[in-house]
Amino acid sequence: MEQEFAGKTALVTGSSGIGLGAALRLARGGAKVFLCGIDEAHNARATDEIGDLDVTVTRVDVSDEASVRGWVLKIGQARGSIDVLVNAAAIQTYGTIVTTDSAHWDKVMAVNLRSCYLTSHHAYPFMKERGGAIVHVSSVQGHANQTNVLAYATTKGAVHAMTRAMAVDCAKDKVRVNSISPGSVRTPLLEFAAREVVGPGNDIERAIAQFGAAHPIGRVGTVDETSELIAFLCSDRSGFCTGGDYLVDGGLLAHLGV
Repeated sequence: MEQEFAGKTALVTGSSGIGLGAALRLARGGAKVFLCGIDEAHNARATDEIGDLDVTVTRVDVSDEASVRGWVLKIGQARGSIDVLVNAAAIQTYGTIVTTDSAHWDKVMAVNLRSCYLTSHHAYPFMKERGGAIVHVSSVQGHANQTNVLAYATTKGAVHAMTRAMAVDCAKDKVRVNSISPGSVRTPLLEFAAREVVGPGNDIERAIAQFGAAHPIGRVGTVDETSELIAFLCSDRSGFCTGGDYLVDGGLLAHLGV
């Protein structure tokens, strides 16, 4: 299985955390990977981590159609087909129905949900010729919620519905569509959440340990663990899997915290 993606073209959004991990895993499996992100600092760090793997990093605003269209079309036309699409780009924000203003709402919807539509919409013509796999990165927050995460949780629940709808529509073209729902995974996004908990200048490790303790397995997850699940869902090994959401949450949703 080491070169199970040999000869395949993969697009991945989100140049840090789970997105970067997925890109590295697919490249190690032989894929030609195109990774995008809007944050130049994240893009630079990703480029350093890639080393000699076959991954090209590009600055793309995944919430902007012209930016996404240009990126996807250039790759699709150059490569002739696209075999894998992983939508991992997201932002974590906080707010309730009272404190979330419309600008905040619209931004979260654009980055976390509209981006999945845009990349899928523009990549699909290059995928349907020989089939392929799409994986949307959702969250346990699409199933059950903390307080104060209205916009973020809404996008993640919508990703589950989008995954099902796409899977049904795309099956005729042998394009499989699945999502994954991670629990707490050590990423820059999780570290941002930890800083929100402990406050500026304080030790985030205490908050991350608390996050981990909430999971029956007793720790937060790793990017490598999510990447293996993504790779499985992108590979022929999961050829009968479509329309599903797959938990990688350390037992979090299986546990009743009472």
